[in-house]
Amino acid sequence: MTTGLLSTGHVRAAVCLPEGLDTAAARTAARMLPGGWHLDEPSRDLGPAAVEITLGTAGIAADARTVRVRLARPVAASNSLAYVTYTALERARQQHGKVTVHATALITPDGQAVLLLGSKGAGKTATALALAERGWTHAGDDLVVLGEDGTLAVWPGKPIAAIRDPVRPLAPKSHRALAPFAAGPAPLSWVVRLAVHPVLDTAPLTSAVPLSVNEKLRLHELLARYICGLPTPLNGVIEMPYGPVWPLDTPALARWRSHLITRFAGYRFNYLHAPDAETAADLLTKETETG
Repeated sequence: MTTGLLSTGHVRAAVCLPEGLDTAAARTAARMLPGGWHLDEPSRDLGPAAVEITLGTAGIAADARTVRVRLARPVAASNSLAYVTYTALERARQQHGKVTVHATALITPDGQAVLLLGSKGAGKTATALALAERGWTHAGDDLVVLGEDGTLAVWPGKPIAAIRDPVRPLAPKSHRALAPFAAGPAPLSWVVRLAVHPVLDTAPLTSAVPLSVNEKLRLHELLARYICGLPTPLNGVIEMPYGPVWPLDTPALARWRSHLITRFAGYRFNYLHAPDAETAADLLTKETETG
């Protein structure tokens, strides 16, 4: 086994890999993950590895310090290695006060981060592209990192957007590099749960606070998604060793995520329905300009 220092998802941790494993394919996935995926030789002994990859029949085990993942050699030598190690580091990420969320984020012209929530197909990406045309800065499409250090902040997420062809909605999505893109974290100021669909009428922004039971459940799922081994995109990994859940969670981290939901209720938190992304972007821009 060889030890490397892996930086991904805005954390750095020691990982053990099979001797001679080719990581070139994993490095190509760097642009698809928040914080990239960079593997270097450690300059000192870092102690027990946070993640250990071995070769064999797919499986997962974990103790208090190390997540051990077995992968078939072709999978370990593919870009799946990047997605697997990113997900396996979610416990370490949350121990550092950061959590991976399925969301899209932007930074307003005055430097405040806005988190766009919504299910798959809710219009997050299209609205983000429309907001960028109005002077907003991308901070991650579909995948971002939320961090807490006194205040809540959004750390740059996936810098590549997957674009659905409106003429061929079932065709594979094309990929587009997002620009301008955030260079660092920005303080969270606003959370918007978005729904864009042609049958919807434009409605005024409505407050989500006080949070309903359904909204709290959705937020719990959002914050626990990665620690339960549900990566985004779901098609980013082949032959993953799925189990009932990844054995990464702890009572302390569960309490911290519940604490984050309480903090969400203290921020501006709105629901927005719109018939198209342009309408949604216009409304969001108007709201930021008027305060």
